[in-house]
Amino acid sequence: MEETDREAVATAVQRVAGMLQRPDQLDKVEQYRRREARKKASVEARLKAAIQSQLDGVRTGLSQLHNALNDVKDIQQSLIDVNKDWRQSINTIENLKDVKDAVVQHSQLAAAVENLKNIFSVPEIVRETQDLIERGELLQAHRKLMDLECSRDNLMYEQYRMDSKNTHDMNLIHTYFGDMQKLSEELAKQLWMVVQRSLVTVRRDPTLLVSVVRIIEREEKIDRRMLDRKKQTGFIPPGRPKKWKEKMFNILERTVSTRIEGTQADTRESDKMWLVRHLEIIRKYVLDDLLVAKTLLDQCFPPHYDIFNKLLNMYHQALSTRMQELAAEDLEANEIVSLLTWVLNTYKSAEMMGNSELSPEVDVNSLNPLISQNVVDQLLSKYMSTLTSNIIGWLRKALETDKKDWIKETEPEADQDGYYQTTLPAIVFQMFEQNLQVAAQINEDLKTKVLLLCLQQMNSFLTRYKDEAQLYKEEHLKNRRYPQCYVQYMIAVINNCQTFKESIISLKRKYLEMEDTLSSSHTSMDATLDVIAKEGCSSLLDEVFMDLEPHLNELMTKKWLMGSNAVGTICVTVEDYFNDFAKIKKPYKKTMTVEAHRRVVVEYIRAIMLKRISFKNAEERKEGAEKMIKEAEQFRFLFKKLAAGSGEDTEGLCDIIEAIAEVIKLTDPSLLYLEVSTLVSKYPDIRDDHIAALLTVRGDASREMKQTIIETLDQGPSQPNPNYVPIFKEITVPTLTVPKLLK
Repeated sequence: MEETDREAVATAVQRVAGMLQRPDQLDKVEQYRRREARKKASVEARLKAAIQSQLDGVRTGLSQLHNALNDVKDIQQSLIDVNKDWRQSINTIENLKDVKDAVVQHSQLAAAVENLKNIFSVPEIVRETQDLIERGELLQAHRKLMDLECSRDNLMYEQYRMDSKNTHDMNLIHTYFGDMQKLSEELAKQLWMVVQRSLVTVRRDPTLLVSVVRIIEREEKIDRRMLDRKKQTGFIPPGRPKKWKEKMFNILERTVSTRIEGTQADTRESDKMWLVRHLEIIRKYVLDDLLVAKTLLDQCFPPHYDIFNKLLNMYHQALSTRMQELAAEDLEANEIVSLLTWVLNTYKSAEMMGNSELSPEVDVNSLNPLISQNVVDQLLSKYMSTLTSNIIGWLRKALETDKKDWIKETEPEADQDGYYQTTLPAIVFQMFEQNLQVAAQINEDLKTKVLLLCLQQMNSFLTRYKDEAQLYKEEHLKNRRYPQCYVQYMIAVINNCQTFKESIISLKRKYLEMEDTLSSSHTSMDATLDVIAKEGCSSLLDEVFMDLEPHLNELMTKKWLMGSNAVGTICVTVEDYFNDFAKIKKPYKKTMTVEAHRRVVVEYIRAIMLKRISFKNAEERKEGAEKMIKEAEQFRFLFKKLAAGSGEDTEGLCDIIEAIAEVIKLTDPSLLYLEVSTLVSKYPDIRDDHIAALLTVRGDASREMKQTIIETLDQGPSQPNPNYVPIFKEITVPTLTVPKLLK
């Protein structure tokens, strides 16, 4: 307490010191004193009021505690009295057991009296209810049925309360109301018939469907009430719960499954398009049914039934089951495509579940797949395997058909530009196109796989095509009169190579996003096609040169020197053949012209190197050389005419003949080395035997001169033309035989 006083005095001193810091504030001491006195009085008044309030609260609390204590004592006394009375009344309760039994019996008799009218009228009510069911007045029939069931259930309940073990009386009541159970079953049959035809009924007589739903709802309420009473009493009437709502959904589910399965009207034996027809009928039926369910059926059921979504799930499940059944069958390739296209694309498209009239209730993205990815992969694998076999068979058949055309006595047809062709490329790529279009309907991955398969089989097919073209040539060589149109059909084969090339490029551009994927395969096919075309061109030129052979044999002979027109005949024959070769497409026609030009020149030079003639004097050499130059000009003119527009250089090859003619024409033997060396520098593939043969044809060079020229040329450098294509390496100079030496 003293410490508190000291703290108070110290605080007061500090406060006074704060007030009296300047001399002029001493005049206000009295004013400060009065102000502090007022504050002190105010604080003391508030303190007194607070203490008084606390005292009043304590006084009131003590009073209430005193009253509570008195109440507890009174309650304690009352409990003692109640306990005493209870102990005294135990015997009294046991004496009232008879009264209790009488009350229960009275309650049962009261229930019996209450249902007495219904009990006696059961047969009549049963007949009336039966009539109502037969007339289709289902609501009224159900009302009467409910009354009968209520009477039976109340009687059985009272019997259960009185003696739950008395099965005899229970069976007696159940037997008496036995016809009622038959009525319930008959009514249920009528309800399920309406439910089965609900999608039809809702259009014709929606009121009937609403009545059925109301009856089912009534039964659901009774089921719930009976189950609640069972929890309380342990009693439930026979036949409860009926679960008609659950049965209704089960029947709807079976109806949906039956409707899906029943859409198959045909089999593969009766109609090749059975699956397409079956799937289209399913699509139409399901879409129509769901539209009816959304617009009409949904209005006939309470919202908590969620009837549209339940039907949607039923249809989805039924479709899934049906699609799996179809997938398990031994389907053909086209049937697999039809099934997968329908499952993967059509089902969720605007033609079916994605229909705008079904949204937003139907979200196609939330629908589970109709068949698992594993089944899809199995079907795709089977499809690719079957397709591979089919393509191989189709290509073989197409080639066999084309080969039959090759031996016809009529020319092949021409395209719009007049080029000979057969139907083979069109048939092959039409088949590829059809399969790719079908694969594209399923997905991009399958389309790419089918394209790879087509090109892979195309590669193998082209090898067989090449072999067949070679056999065609060999058969013709056995008898050149057969086939009659050999040249024309060989031209068609050559043109087909170009068509195949163009079709392959077109196919890849259309169906392959990244063309580099198949660059190696494409290169291989191009190479094979070029080989076929090259061999075809070669066989046609062989045909030409077989006809030219007698005339080529006249070259560089006495007859030729005396004025033979062999070269004129050669030119006419070549030009005549090239009238047919005009039907060859440009890339190969150019190749054909170049090769024909080269072979003519080669054969002409070979005729020189065969040493059929040896000029006797300068006059003969001059005459022969001028004839060679003239004939070289004939060749140049011919092939310039044949190569018009192709950009071919027709000068170089004929220049070789003219260069050889200059060597033969030379009159001064001393300049022979210089002329020959010029020839060798231009055409470095000339061998020693070629020079020897050329000098032999001149007829004025001795053996020593030949040897000297050849040895000197071997030591000299050559400066070949970089654009020169070797030609002499193809020409073999015949060696002297023993008989010739003896001569």
